[in-house]
Amino acid sequence: MAKYLVLIYDDEQQLAGADPSIIEANHERHVAFNRDNGAAVVGGAQLKGSETATSIRTRPDGTVTVTDGVFAETKEVLGGYYVIDAPDYDAALALAKQVPAVFGGVEVRPIIDPGA
Repeated sequence: MAKYLVLIYDDEQQLAGADPSIIEANHERHVAFNRDNGAAVVGGAQLKGSETATSIRTRPDGTVTVTDGVFAETKEVLGGYYVIDAPDYDAALALAKQVPAVFGGVEVRPIIDPGA
């Protein structure tokens, strides 16, 4: 089995203006995703809003810059993630297609096995 990171991106403005019933329904879909795929879900969490982010950039000369805010300014920001175990990339994609992301989308990335 290999591990994959499923990044969940959301449009925070849509999320902030959404009807509470939509937020609750999305939460219930995450509960169902975890219930239905519990054996494959290794970890995951919802993140606090992008206004709580701090970005750190280190240049080749060693200069470090710390700024308030997300790493890149985009409409959709990282809102949460899952770490999943899957036999291959196709299986990881099949799992990721089930991840609720009504205000954005998801990205799937293989995790490098440090022991390999």
